Amino acid sequence: MDTVLHGAALILAALLFLPLYRVVRGPTAFDRALGAGTLGTKTIVLLVLMGFLSDQADMYIDISLGYGLALIIGTLVTAKYLESSVWQGGHNPEREP
Repeated sequence: MDTVLHGAALILAALLFLPLYRVVRGPTAFDRALGAGTLGTKTIVLLVLMGFLSDQADMYIDISLGYGLALIIGTLVTAKYLESSVWQGGHNPEREP
């Protein structure tokens, strides 16, 4: 069972670079926000796997729950910020008269 968990953790750690590339390269702010959200969810799963591998699952699950709450709040704040059209150059044709 540990071999399967180690393999899954390694694959998941390798897959973390794909959304990281999207966060760094964009091309738009929405792509970066989506990449950051994906990166956060993969990190939560990796934390839980690390907890099962180290036989301290309860501690890592608590950490991943706190991280998940911070991720949700960060995603909502980012979405609200993007909605305010600040990242769109201050031009939002839907809000102009």
